[in-house]
Amino acid sequence: MAETQLKTIEMPAVADTGVVDNMREEMLDALNAGSLEIELSNVERVSTSALFMLLSAGVAAKQHDYELRLSAPSEHFSSAVSTLGLDDAFEPYMKG
Repeated sequence: MAETQLKTIEMPAVADTGVVDNMREEMLDALNAGSLEIELSNVERVSTSALFMLLSAGVAAKQHDYELRLSAPSEHFSSAVSTLGLDDAFEPYMKG
């Protein structure tokens, strides 16, 4: 894995379609420069599109030899992932 700086951003409490559009650019900029950690502890509601955006970011990071870390997932975030059967897809990115 390439030696890079790690940028950290926090996902807001409500991660819906509007948030996805706003976060996408910030995430892409971060992943073009290095690894990215997204802090999930405040998430109260997360849309399916936001979850798939995170998985897409993980693929993009890997393609650039960077790392995507999803840290401190809230109970709401974890429940949404489990409800959609995405536990295995998210497992490589989860930290704590």
